[in-house]
Amino acid sequence: MSSTDIATLYTRARRHLSRRDPVLKPLIAAVGSCTLKPGGEAFPLLVRAIVAQMISTRAAQSISAKLEAAVGDAGLTPAGILALGTDQVRGVGLSGAKARAILDLAERASDGRLPIDRLSQISDEELSKTLTEVRGIGTWTAEMFLIFGLGRLDILPVSDFGLRAGVRDHYKLDDLPKPARLREIAALWQPYRSIATWYIWRSRGFVPQS
Repeated sequence: MSSTDIATLYTRARRHLSRRDPVLKPLIAAVGSCTLKPGGEAFPLLVRAIVAQMISTRAAQSISAKLEAAVGDAGLTPAGILALGTDQVRGVGLSGAKARAILDLAERASDGRLPIDRLSQISDEELSKTLTEVRGIGTWTAEMFLIFGLGRLDILPVSDFGLRAGVRDHYKLDDLPKPARLREIAALWQPYRSIATWYIWRSRGFVPQS
């Protein structure tokens, strides 16, 4: 999809959300155009997502750089990771659990259990199920990949703290909404729940402007 097509789609989403939800309307006007830019190669994105779990952005960037240096010319590919083996993957600063997760990801991508070259052709539900079968990839990580990696438009990460906190504040709730309440509120956002989520994140400074 071209950048022009994406911009047109985001404009359509903004109009839909502003028309359907009076709470989102002023928020969207204040934030402006959606600058979400999904994309990138699937396997490296998933590797970096595993690396980044529960550590700072700076630490994640450092470890990812070391991992890329370790694989060398092979690149962050399933073959490159598998060639390293557990000890070398751990040697870049990863915990044993994360090293095993990245190797499991590489094995599944290599043998076809995770069809890495045709992820864009798989439905949201099927892809989320397939991704969460990988060691170390939970629902939240799968949802972030669907939004930021594949640009899926109707993902609602009900466990995400930033979204829950934003909805609590903007919708004047007493507490963080539970999943059922969040889905109820977000029913108005369909089929653009990812875009509404992005606007709530952006309004709280949780995602970059571009």
